[in-house]
Order: sequence, then C-alpha cells, then structure tokens
Amino acid sequence: MLALGFLNNPRSGRTLSFGGPEMQPVATVREILLGTFDAKHVIVRGWLQNKRIGGGIIFLLLRDGSGVVQCTLRKGKVDDKTFEEFQSARIESSVELRGEVKPDPRAPGGREVQVDEGRVVHPALEEFPIAKQFHGPEFLLDKRHLFVRSDKMRSILRVRAVVLSAVREWFDEHGFTEVHVPSLTSAAVEGGATLFEVKYFDQKAYLTQSWQLYAEALIASVGSIYTIAPSFRAEKSRTRRHLTEYWHVEAEAPWCDLNCIIGVEERLLSHIVATLVEKCKTELALFERKLEDLEKVKPPFERVTYDQAFKMIGEEKSGIKWGDDLGYEQEKLLTVKFDRPFFVTHYPKKAKAFYHLPDPSNPEVTLSVDCLAPEGYGEITGGGQRIENYDALLARIREEGLDPKSYEWYLDLRKFGSVTHSGFGLGLERVVSWVCRLDHIRDAIAFPRLINRIYP
Repeated sequence: MLALGFLNNPRSGRTLSFGGPEMQPVATVREILLGTFDAKHVIVRGWLQNKRIGGGIIFLLLRDGSGVVQCTLRKGKVDDKTFEEFQSARIESSVELRGEVKPDPRAPGGREVQVDEGRVVHPALEEFPIAKQFHGPEFLLDKRHLFVRSDKMRSILRVRAVVLSAVREWFDEHGFTEVHVPSLTSAAVEGGATLFEVKYFDQKAYLTQSWQLYAEALIASVGSIYTIAPSFRAEKSRTRRHLTEYWHVEAEAPWCDLNCIIGVEERLLSHIVATLVEKCKTELALFERKLEDLEKVKPPFERVTYDQAFKMIGEEKSGIKWGDDLGYEQEKLLTVKFDRPFFVTHYPKKAKAFYHLPDPSNPEVTLSVDCLAPEGYGEITGGGQRIENYDALLARIREEGLDPKSYEWYLDLRKFGSVTHSGFGLGLERVVSWVCRLDHIRDAIAFPRLINRIYP
C-alpha cells in the first residue's frame, strides 16, 4: 500500500499536510466504490472528469483509471484558496484530494469523498476540446489521444484486458505454452496481396499476417502453443470490421484434427464470454449488451458446411459464386439466422491459404473452419487442419504460384516427424466489437490503424 504524508504543489508553492504524521493512505476509486478500503479518510488522485457548482458546494467527478467517484468541496470546510482553485479548475486538470468516504445513494456508485484538503496538481491549460455534444468520427480520431479518456473508451479497454486475461487463463490451464515469434518475415502466410513490404537492410521483408508457419515449427518443441501478438494486413477495405494492424490470439496443437481444434475454439470462446459476464457487467451495461445474450454462449456451437451456408444466403443471389470466400455482406446475411456464435466448415480450396488440408473425401474443399458471431458481426476466428505430407504441401505451394525456395524451412517440418496438427487465429478487436456491440472496429483498439489513418 502506498502512503503519502505531504503533497507539495510546485506551481503554487503550497505544502499540504494530508494527515500529518499518521500518513493517510492512497485509495483507488475502485476501492472506494466497492468499500474494500479499510480507512475512512483517504487520499485519492486523478483527473477532473466533470464538475458542477451550486449552493456553496463544488461537485467533482474524479477519474483515476479504476473508476469515477464523486468528491464534494464545501465552502467553509476547505480553505478559501482551495475552494477558489477548484472553482476555476478546468476539466481534465490533474488533482489530489483528501477526505472522508461517506455513503450517498445520490452519488454515482453510491459513495462520495467529502473533501477536507485538496490541490490542483497540473491545471488544464485550455478548455478540453471534446465537449458533451456530437463530434464526427474523423474529429474523434484526430483527437484519439484525448478521446481515450472517455467512459466509452475506458470501458472498451477494460473489456480488452479481461478478454486477454481470460485467454491466458484458459490456455495455461489446458496445457498450452505461450510463445512469441518474429513480426518480420521473409515469406507470405495468407497471400501476397495483403502484405506490407518493408526494406530489411539489403533484403525484402514483410510484416507478418500470422504466426502460423513459425508455430508449426514450435509444436514439435513445446507441444500445444499460443501467442498474443499484432498482425498486419494491407487490405484496402473500408468495412466496419477491418484494421491494417490488429491483435491476434493464435493457437496451434499437434495430434489435433479439425474436430479437435473446433473443440478448443468453442471452449476458449465460451470461457472468455463467461469471464466477461462475471467481471465486466458495468462496462457491458454501458453498451446496452444484455447479459442473457452472452450467457447463451456455451459449447457445443452449431456447425454448418460452406455448401449449406451458400444455400442459406441464396447462393449467387448473395453476390458471390461458389468457391469464393464469404465476405462481409454474405456473413451478415448468414449471421441473422443464429443467436450465438457458430462454425462454418469445409471452405473451398480456392478460398483458403495453401496450407489447409484438402478434405480426403472431396479435395475441392478443405478441412477449414471459421467461427462467426451473430448480429451481423461475422468472422471472429479462422483456422483448420494443416497439410502434414511433404509432397502434398509442395504441390499446393506450386499450385498457388509460390516459390518453394521461400518455404524451404517450412517444408522441412514435413521431413522430420510430421503429425496431424491444427490451429486457429482469433481477432481480438472483432471479439471486443461483438461483445460491446460496437458500430465500428476502430473503437475496439486505443489507436486504430486504418487504410487512411496512421495519426495519432
């Protein structure tokens, strides 16, 4: 526990004695609101999110990262200089307050801090540019470094953190080891059209689209594995679900076929959602997400084949031909028929990357699988069973017009004890977009990278 006896204000030259020799403890807003902090008198630090003045009282909403709490300064209870300082303090000034925690059903969260002493640490130098009025998306993206302070973005970032915590918890409990691989690579994973090329000294390199090829090398070393890392796709897409840089949760497992990896996906996703229901009720309520919708997310998930899905969306009336990958519009048509995540399996060979294993009973389709979220959100995971045979993999590389020399090391994996193996990738921002019912994936990450935006 941190403790603070004296707080000095270098701007005003004042020294505040917060509790004298007893050293008053510093509390987080979360501790105050939950009532888990032992002391009645606390010091709380944060940013002035809002304020109003009436009847000789200044009502402050203070934000510290863990939450927002109401703090009240009464004229006569604090000295005149402090009262005047907070009267003139602008929104988003950083402050330190000392006071007594009291229950108050009128206050947000049911508790408030009745302030005895306080100071403005660093006053905001001008009016905060994001006001309580409509701002267009481009303005908010330009001011993203400030918009991240909003209730909306704070809640989204907390949901992201809980998702990642649940991911690690589930994988660690089920024998998966976390590993990390390079973001710079010499070979394409998904295909050349969506690669970001970079100059790597006197060579050509690419920002990775997936860890997958390296993961297949590592399963023979440490068994079932997972990673959490950024991936990069140079997709010239302006849909609400595409980022050029996004965070990828990926897993790979030896001795695991298509059915096996589907089981991993549905149990992992169910655990993530159950953890959110338990830990993020407040955040989800902000987005009007009904918990009963998420409570339906339990295995097993329904499965349909690509052929079945193609018929369900009206075949070529949907805008694609058989064999094409399901795009955003087609997935929207399909997801309205389900009220929880579901799997689409056995995509045609031309719709998937070269390493997907063709179905032995129908080589025109692959042992592949995507998990789609309902309500129009579409694909949130993609994966399948890999080709384990050397000659078959070499043939597919050549069939796709790729240079076998670039994949020499990857082909080597089939020479030395290849086994049945499968894996998948989960798009973190897509999961967050779905559970938070976001209109656009750009709000599922703090600083989005879009086709037309790399600032701030």
